[in-house]
Amino acid sequence: MRPAPAPRYSTDHFINRELSLLQFQRRVLAQAADPAVPLLERLRFLCIVSSNLDEFFEIRVAGVKEQMRLGRVATTADGTSPRVLYEHISREVHSIISEQYALLNDTILPALAAEGIVFLRRVAWTEAQHTWARDYFLREVMPVLTPIGLDPAHPFPRVLNKSLNFAVELEGRDAFGRNSGAAIVQAPRALPRVIRVPRELADAEYTYVFLSSLLHAHVGTLFEGMNVQGVYQFRVTRNSDLYVDEEEVKDLRATLKGELQQRHFGDGVRLEVADNCSSAMADFLKSQFGLGDADVYRVPGIVNPVRLIQVPDWVDRPDLKYRPFLPARPKGLDKRDNIFAAIRRQDILLHHPFQSFEPVIELLQAAADDPQVMAVKMTVYRTGTDSVLMEHLVRAAQKGKEVTVVLELMARFDEEANISWAARLEEAGAHVVYGVFGYKTHAKMLLLVRREDRGLKRYVHLGTGNYHPRTTRFYTDFGLLTANEEIGADVAEVFKQLTGLGQAGKLRHLWQAPFTLQPNVVAAIRNEAEIARAGRKARIVVKVNALLEAETIEALYDASCAGVDITVIARSVCALKPGVPGLSENIRVRSVVGRFLEHHRIFYFHADGAEKLYLSSADWMERNFFKRIEVAFPILDPRVKRRVVKEGLRPYLGDNCQAWELDQDNHYRRKNPRTSRRAAQELLLKDVAGVTLP
Repeated sequence: MRPAPAPRYSTDHFINRELSLLQFQRRVLAQAADPAVPLLERLRFLCIVSSNLDEFFEIRVAGVKEQMRLGRVATTADGTSPRVLYEHISREVHSIISEQYALLNDTILPALAAEGIVFLRRVAWTEAQHTWARDYFLREVMPVLTPIGLDPAHPFPRVLNKSLNFAVELEGRDAFGRNSGAAIVQAPRALPRVIRVPRELADAEYTYVFLSSLLHAHVGTLFEGMNVQGVYQFRVTRNSDLYVDEEEVKDLRATLKGELQQRHFGDGVRLEVADNCSSAMADFLKSQFGLGDADVYRVPGIVNPVRLIQVPDWVDRPDLKYRPFLPARPKGLDKRDNIFAAIRRQDILLHHPFQSFEPVIELLQAAADDPQVMAVKMTVYRTGTDSVLMEHLVRAAQKGKEVTVVLELMARFDEEANISWAARLEEAGAHVVYGVFGYKTHAKMLLLVRREDRGLKRYVHLGTGNYHPRTTRFYTDFGLLTANEEIGADVAEVFKQLTGLGQAGKLRHLWQAPFTLQPNVVAAIRNEAEIARAGRKARIVVKVNALLEAETIEALYDASCAGVDITVIARSVCALKPGVPGLSENIRVRSVVGRFLEHHRIFYFHADGAEKLYLSSADWMERNFFKRIEVAFPILDPRVKRRVVKEGLRPYLGDNCQAWELDQDNHYRRKNPRTSRRAAQELLLKDVAGVTLP
């Protein structure tokens, strides 16, 4: 496999990945600020920003700090040095967090209170509420707390990644004459961070207090006879990336289990403290985690807003949430019909979440129950701890089917769930393999081999998203069910590579990373450029989560200069600069952020009227092209191709209210409808799911 070539263009022609990702957080935060979004959903979006920033620090910022430690110079196409980049990141994140908490405290919480959803501050507790709070603390909280006084016999405790902790400043001597002046109280993860106040004690129907408020109010109980001078929440975010040395690994699963235990205690990368924390205590905490001033984030409220993400599910107020809907069942797939016969008749496109994921579950269930199904092969990247799909795989193995699961153990933050499923599958008699070491298996493939009258026949599901029934309700993705013999043969060849040894076989239709995907993408772009130079219509539309790979971006720049009309729909990060005269004036970049997480990847090339169309789980990033096993699969059925264009591209090209356009100055500007409102996801809810919108 060849390495990615060095960029030919100036570093000025690329946008930094980390800064682009922070711009995406601002677009998500704009959803929380949008009065047109239902109120409880605005709270949810605000929490999503916190969750995204957590992972940003755990992985991206941790990587930047490691590069600084090693004294690295610029390692990305934009040429920014790690130290300068870190300074940019710190300023931008401090600004985002400031806006986030102002929105929470000044807008969302007051609006929720007006709707009878109240988060009580301690200063507002009534006498009855004080009594209840003290009783709750003594009964439910205090028995599981372990206050740690800091002295030579009690050094600073190990603090779990992202856990809630309290630094306590004390005055006086304890029973042993100690007067260290400080203690740490760690809140066990088993304790709820948000607690509902009994209805009879509250004026509002939904009234909550934070665990932090309970502890602030009663922390003195933990330090009898001493004076509490201050109590401050804090939370440390740690480096959570896993490193496994290929040369040292004998058993990947066993090695990974050991590494996971250490993830909670990686190097600190961010310290969040309450805004009223004393300078002395902030400096003390900072020194304990080896952090600098720029790593400290003072927040006016709870240090982990992610905990509020459960509140919309607890509150029975449909008027303050997105309207629920039932995903439609695809035409041509009657539930009473034999699913194998339906797939033999025609290719079936599934468009989630507007259409149900149930047909995929039904296909796997049928495979487990049908005595004619001989073999089941499946890739698993993320599937969750409670997966009906995995249960069907277990059942198929127990029934004697030849079940092979290529399970990616290194799926970030899903490692523990996947290790658990690996054990279950092996116990049931399935073959479990972990793909190719050093290359994450990210392709989404399901292959069934069934004995029929004319011999063995392959049935295939290929998707742009994970085999995760829960996320299919919130992520936009395409899935294809097909019995096409050549597609089936290609998928079988990829599985052979993943489970066996040998040279990669030639594929008829699939583009496969790390071998042919990136070269074929670049070749298709260059082909459009040649068509444009010949004076004919040339068009490229690509929809991905991220566009970063330098050679691909340079090919797009060349195509733009040749006159190709190019639109990039990139949900989160984009290193390409659009609209630059003499470079990218024929390229537009837009991002759509709405109710659902945009997740499908679509590659459209006009190809002199042939309209070549591919779907994939791969973004246009170096890791997807060169460090993962991915496939892009063509849509060969003209009927299905028209649907992908109609549902997967046109609504997003015409969106004028949830779309943001990137200008040549690297700023995203939200589209505002001048006439009729066109929101892609709303149109798809109406046209595909059949939802009647207000």
